[in-house]
Amino acid sequence: MNDTPVALHLPPEALQYLEHVRVEKRLAARTLTLYTLDLQRLAAMAAGVDLPLLRLTSAHIRRFVAQMHAGGRSGRGIALILSGWRGFYTWAARQGLVPHNPVQDVRAPKAPKPLPKALPVDEAVRLAEHQETGADPWLEARDAAIVELLYGCGLRVGELVGLDVAPSPAAHQQGRGWVDLQAGEAHVFGKGSKRRSVPVGRAAAEALQAWLAQRALPLGAAGAARLEPALFIGRRGARLTAQSVWSRLRQRSQVAGLTTPVHPHMLRHSFASHLLQSSGDLRAVQELLGHANITTTQVYTRLDFQHLARVYDAAHPRARRKP
Repeated sequence: MNDTPVALHLPPEALQYLEHVRVEKRLAARTLTLYTLDLQRLAAMAAGVDLPLLRLTSAHIRRFVAQMHAGGRSGRGIALILSGWRGFYTWAARQGLVPHNPVQDVRAPKAPKPLPKALPVDEAVRLAEHQETGADPWLEARDAAIVELLYGCGLRVGELVGLDVAPSPAAHQQGRGWVDLQAGEAHVFGKGSKRRSVPVGRAAAEALQAWLAQRALPLGAAGAARLEPALFIGRRGARLTAQSVWSRLRQRSQVAGLTTPVHPHMLRHSFASHLLQSSGDLRAVQELLGHANITTTQVYTRLDFQHLARVYDAAHPRARRKP
């Protein structure tokens, strides 16, 4: 291997390992550079405790992890560094240089889960009520119905594109749902092929009726007879894809003047957040979203805590300050 200035600072066993992965694994130059930097970091930390690399223990590695975390390095970044160190010690153990891998059972700190992004109520309503001037009536009717179902029912995009116009044996076999407008319900197949029913509100039902009146028009009478059972279709009659929904929704949100591009799951988050703000019924929101575990739903209580705190301050008699 052509030694770089970074590699020259490493002990012989580390250089041997880098040569091994370069030749045997044929790593890309960028990956090899990252491995080298990770081992240089480890060597510097080992020097800080006056020990060679091959005499470090799991306790030392955990201390190094704590130091990196305290220094502001993310859990994901630490996990990548540990992966490089783990590979080195796995090789060293095979060579008989160490009795065991000191990194084997060391894990990086868990990264905090980011809060789901939800739209403010006014922006969600603006998107749902948006009517594009001069737009193709067929596309406008379809896209409006898509927005209403995503925001009004909290559907996942996979559940949305899996909907059929009516129930059928084939729909059950292929894990597809359908909308029963007469009953005001959408029957969807969620994760793990679990079926659930969600109410379809007045605005969503009206948007769906408008779309169903337009749905088969571009195909003519002959094409309508061969039309797929899919509720949402493209120009040629094929079932709409999730990617198409993402693209259309992003474009629609920009035309509607929203401050951020909208994606399907953002409308699902908005559905849950706004429903919880109004009702406070976490169990009901869990059922409507199809979450197997209520801890998944509880993230929305964190999302809306500030809103709920303002409501409390304004409404609860024990929260009001005396004049």
